[in-house]
Order: sequence, then structure tokens, then C-alpha cells
Amino acid sequence: MSIKLGANNYGKSGIRLLRVVRQQGRHDIKELTIRVAFEGDFESAHTKGDNQTILPTDTMKNTVYVLARQYPVEAVEEFALHLIEHFLTYNSQVSRIRIEASENLWQRVPLGGKPHASAFARSGDEKRTAVLIGTREGTTIRAGLDDLIVLKTTRSAFEGFLRDPYTTLQEDRDRILSTIIHADWLYESGEVEFSPVWHGVRQTMLETFAEHDSHSLQHTLYAMGEAVLNNFDRISEIYLSLPNKHFTLVNLAPFGMDNPGEVFLPTDEPHGLIEATLSKG
Repeated sequence: MSIKLGANNYGKSGIRLLRVVRQQGRHDIKELTIRVAFEGDFESAHTKGDNQTILPTDTMKNTVYVLARQYPVEAVEEFALHLIEHFLTYNSQVSRIRIEASENLWQRVPLGGKPHASAFARSGDEKRTAVLIGTREGTTIRAGLDDLIVLKTTRSAFEGFLRDPYTTLQEDRDRILSTIIHADWLYESGEVEFSPVWHGVRQTMLETFAEHDSHSLQHTLYAMGEAVLNNFDRISEIYLSLPNKHFTLVNLAPFGMDNPGEVFLPTDEPHGLIEATLSKG
């Protein structure tokens, strides 16, 4: 029987680092988790146990730390580009490199009405993300964010939906709408100011979520993606994944009390999940 090796890759995941940039009177930090994956001519390692083309994954880890020392890590996309350039330069056996980067977002602790110069706090699980795929012909860059929790208490409805014999959900003209935004977007080739664009996209999605008169989470997802594509020339495509985090009105009638939309029970599972990709035509 003939056996053929299919698509394969190898690399190092879970490379964590905290980069501190120390300036007079001010410190800046970046906390990153990096994954490196190589694709290329590795068949002999699989079929013959020949490791001559295998760069140790420990070396990949060390490279991340060395380049983190050499560069300020001002934007995760820029740091990932440095990694791709380095690995392609020194590894002729590699044809394709994938770098995934996730940044934990820290904010300065306020002190006396001003941001502290060297003390930081995390306000949640939100992360800035990037996925770069580099070859010797070029690099594709996707930036994004994950675990951005949002909620609004009005301007959201869900009515006129399909019913079948098992449908029990009641229509709601004024409900709580909450989700956890996962989004990533594709940059067109050319120069991009990564950090200003990332913050701009995030703010655009937040403002659209807050102001949109929602008829469903699908309706709001489309509005958010449309707003990003209309306002950022360098973005050609955006993917959004929005779980519908449900809040159920608590029945207080057994206690002789009404509940005019004031007390709710948050539920995590099961939840609806809405996903879509929007692109410029």
C-alpha cells in the first residue's frame, strides 16, 4: 500500500512574554501570547526520521524573546512581521509561516485624576489579536479582537420569526441585547497604521452596537460589519462571531411583585451564535 504525507506543519504555541519599555518618567507594557507554525519540506523528518530540515521549536521560542528585546512591540502586527521576515531569511526549507498573536490589554491605574506612569490594571478578558501568513511572495494580515463584552438595555427587538410546533419563544419589542464580540478583518496590501486602525475599528463597532435599532443579532452584526467596511479603506473583509447572551426576566408574581423589566437572570448556556463574513464587492 502506498502512503502519502499530506498537509503538515509544526511549530511552537503558547509563547508568552511581557515586554516593558522603560522611558524617563514612564513605562509601557505589552503582554503577548505567540504561536509560530512552519510549513515546508519536512517529509524526510516524517518518513525517515531525518531532522536536518527541522528547526527546533525551542529555537522558535528563543527567537521570539530575542526579537522582543530588539523591537518595541508597538503593534502586534508589526512584531509578527519581524518574526516572519527573520524565519524566512534563515530557513530556506520553509515555504509558509503562520504567526498568531494575542495581546492582553492593560490600562494605566488612575492616580489623582491622571494615569499612573508605571502601574497597570486589566479591566476584563478582552484581547487584541493578529494572524499573519507569510511566504516569499507576500504576507496576508488579519487583525482582530476577542472577548469584548457589550450589553444594551433598549433599542433591541426580536419579532416576526419563524414558528413551528416546538417554538415557545415569545416575541419581544424591547429586550436586553448582549454579546461577546469576536472579530477579525483582512487588510489590503500596502501601508497600514495598525494601532490607530485597530482602535478605530473597535470604536466603530462599539458605537454601531450602541446606536443601532436592532431587529435581531444578525441585523446588528451586519450593521457593525458594514460600518467598518465603509469607514476603513484598507480593510477589504471582516468576520464577526457574536454569541447571543440571554437575560431572562425573573417572575416575581409569586411574591406579589411586578417586574417591569428591572430584574433579570443572566444565562451563559445554551446560547445562540451568529457568524458572518462581510466583504467589499
